[in-house]
Amino acid sequence: VQLQASGGGLVQTGDSLRLSCAISGRSLNSYKVGWIRQAPGKEREFVAVLSWSSTFKYYAEPVKGRFTISRDNAKNTVNLQMNSLAPEDTAVYYCAATQRTYGLSRSDYDYWGQGTQVTVSS
Repeated sequence: VQLQASGGGLVQTGDSLRLSCAISGRSLNSYKVGWIRQAPGKEREFVAVLSWSSTFKYYAEPVKGRFTISRDNAKNTVNLQMNSLAPEDTAVYYCAATQRTYGLSRSDYDYWGQGTQVTVSS
């Protein structure tokens, strides 16, 4: 499985940003795709996960109600719509894939794309 994240940038507090993860490979319907972020000086943390069928979806508490993960079937991408951004959302955002049951931890993921930088200014 190959993943490529894009869409990061510099925004202001309260703005929105949409990240996209392009995915290719075999048997994609057996995978879950997650977004994991790493803020400066901190460990990577789970943000959101979506099963390929879109029947399973889960968010970390800090982003619930602000972020939405979804799949674009036509483009084979998994997107992360981020609204009401705050400086604490500043991080490198990675998309990753797993065949594990839930994918709620960064350690669950076996395939990683390169990160995309999101910077939120106050």
